[in-house]
Amino acid sequence: MVRCEKQAGLKKGPWTPEEDQKLKSYIETQGHSSWRALPKQAGLARCGKSCRLRWTNYLRPGIKRGNFSVEEENSIIQLHAVLGNRSLHKAAGRAFSSQQGFAKANSAKIVRVELLKALYPAKNAVRKLER
Repeated sequence: MVRCEKQAGLKKGPWTPEEDQKLKSYIETQGHSSWRALPKQAGLARCGKSCRLRWTNYLRPGIKRGNFSVEEENSIIQLHAVLGNRSLHKAAGRAFSSQQGFAKANSAKIVRVELLKALYPAKNAVRKLER
């Protein structure tokens, strides 16, 4: 098996609007049963993994952009605390990568505060250590 990075003639770097349109129109008409075979069938000089990530994180219909709402933040934090990274795909409407980035950026602080509360029940000690 030849890895995508090793195959000759595959394009790397930023996606063009033409490539986005080819990928989007192909998936909307044919679906995406095999990401590995999709680039050749869609007429793209890209790796299957690149196509999958582009679709999942940028081109998929109904994906939300911009800042997270308070409800989304709470949902991601709760899911991450209970189930870990694998649960983040359940937070609807956002790209997995943006959810994972948010959880990683905020989970350390949340875990640290919860640990401190368990170890030091006195409220003053926790307040000092939260900073």
